[in-house]
Amino acid sequence: MSKGFASNSRIGLLAFGVLLSFGVLAVRLVDLHIFAGPARLRSANRARSVSFPVPAQRGVITDALGNKLAMNVPEYQFGVDPQSLRSADEAKWPELAQLLNVPLAELEDIFRRKVRGPGSTAVDAAAEDRLTIKFNPGAVAAAEPVDEEKLPALPGLPVAEPVAKPANAAAEPAAIQWAKIGEPVQDALHDRILGLGIKGVYANQIYRRIYPQKQLAAHLIGYVNKSSVPVAGLEAAYDYYLRGLNGWQEGERDGRSRELAQFRTRDVAPRNGYSLRLSLDSAIQQFVEDELATITEQFHPESATIIVSDARTGFLLALGNTPTFNLNEYNLVPKDQQASMKNIAVTDMFDPGSTFKIVTLSGAINEGIVTSASHFDTTKRTILIAGKDVPFMEDDHPGNTAMSVAEIIAESSNNGTAQMGQKLGAERLYAYARAFGFGQRTNLGFGGETSGRLNPWEKWQGRDFTRIPAGYSVSATPLQIHYAMGTIASGGLLLQPQVVQEIRDASDKPVFIAGTASKRRVLTQSTARTMAQLLMGVASPGGTAAKAAIDGYQVAGKTGTAQKLIHGAYSTSNHIGSFTGFFPATDPRVVVTVVVNDAKVPGGKVAYGATVAVPSFRRVAEKLIAYLNIRPPGSVPLAGQKMALQGGGR
Repeated sequence: MSKGFASNSRIGLLAFGVLLSFGVLAVRLVDLHIFAGPARLRSANRARSVSFPVPAQRGVITDALGNKLAMNVPEYQFGVDPQSLRSADEAKWPELAQLLNVPLAELEDIFRRKVRGPGSTAVDAAAEDRLTIKFNPGAVAAAEPVDEEKLPALPGLPVAEPVAKPANAAAEPAAIQWAKIGEPVQDALHDRILGLGIKGVYANQIYRRIYPQKQLAAHLIGYVNKSSVPVAGLEAAYDYYLRGLNGWQEGERDGRSRELAQFRTRDVAPRNGYSLRLSLDSAIQQFVEDELATITEQFHPESATIIVSDARTGFLLALGNTPTFNLNEYNLVPKDQQASMKNIAVTDMFDPGSTFKIVTLSGAINEGIVTSASHFDTTKRTILIAGKDVPFMEDDHPGNTAMSVAEIIAESSNNGTAQMGQKLGAERLYAYARAFGFGQRTNLGFGGETSGRLNPWEKWQGRDFTRIPAGYSVSATPLQIHYAMGTIASGGLLLQPQVVQEIRDASDKPVFIAGTASKRRVLTQSTARTMAQLLMGVASPGGTAAKAAIDGYQVAGKTGTAQKLIHGAYSTSNHIGSFTGFFPATDPRVVVTVVVNDAKVPGGKVAYGATVAVPSFRRVAEKLIAYLNIRPPGSVPLAGQKMALQGGGR
């Protein structure tokens, strides 16, 4: 029965339709809020949330006077979120490629790749990993194993701990949210690129490590590569303190990938790294490197090293090697020249030759076996050892019938030194060599340092008994030889080599101050004074280093000329010439060592230490006298004189 316009059936149908619509809506709401709700909420949060690191600045490295040797400059690394790109911006891509110095085809490939999966490149994966970092703010650990014996005892810095990815993460396709474009750029270029207004292209601020002094002290400082990994030198040895701790921010972004600052949920500021103040003096380092350039120009050696240290504290004032390289251009060093990046002062060893004679003579005097006035018959050609006649090494300066100890050291007699070694005995000579630091690392704190070679005395045989006292059949680094001479200059103490004088926190407050450290007493003060007097004869008329003499100053030192060991045999045409000494001899201020490897002397002459090393010692010493106002003992200091050298406080 019909009443009016609508029949009962029509009303029922309409009611059913309305109820069905509400039912479908209810089911959909239940599905969205109960079944699919959590997953969709997580997806929305992922799309809107943003978490990115705020880079910490690496600590600076300065010399003793505050001149910066390693520092940071801010730069911007551009990247793209391919999911946010608009087709309307494609016309701007060529200009972006030009500004970033990236081939257009490469940029287009980066922009059009939307997902990362099994077929993606390693470059893309590495680029995303650098910015997709999850942090555990409670972690306190070193990012890599640290040899605590080589580091000062300081409070540990908290270090970011990346959360491990699932083992199958690389195999699962994932949307690319950030891909690196080109190399970092400076402020001006950063503003021009952002001015293009390309949606999805943005930059993260980073800090690039630079070295204002270029090659100065390159082997001591080391460098940080483009992946922010420290390589060699202080950069690597003290990375634990230098690197700092990144901060991070968490918040939300809008549909245009712009951060919504009002929804930021966490903002953790970075903790900048500690800084190093070295005992190194840039002016003295420049003296050294200028002299190395002179040696290279004059003698074309395979390599050379000059070391300068404070005689009283053991702190390094300069250490240079040639060949060298520009720290800012480490990546441009050709493969066949990468040996120039080694710190040969601690990595390379050679037979020291006559510079080692200070060990034999010091031991014999310290034990009371000889005095300065003792004499030896240096005309003998053999010596009786274990019932056999063993020949002496040849002498470039044949001795008289009887040579005093003073003459033996001044004229560098192999024969006389071997006889003193026999009186001292193999066991005691070995003990003194170890006490002077031979056969063991100096522990300056750099990677790659070698301990040299010093066989136990029980393994010596035959000619070892005549060769080792004169510096053969034993190998050492330039740094070992330098600190052996420094033992006499310091009054008989083997000082610990040091170059880091202070470590300062981000507010420039010292958290560690290094003081003078000695490893052990090797000689009595009386013996050290006697040795200084004897070594003055070397730098006097009639000595092997007469050209080391400086008017008005007493110079003590020892020359060395050693045949190079090539293919297991000693060469008669390849030599290492050296000189190590200190001044003023009666009140030592500085120790200087010069080592020249395989110099080419005009006329094919032997590259004696007196020829290739002594002149350089004198030129460096004269500059030090003027720069540090070093006065002869007993003289009146000049106005404004530096009363102490850098190292261990001033």
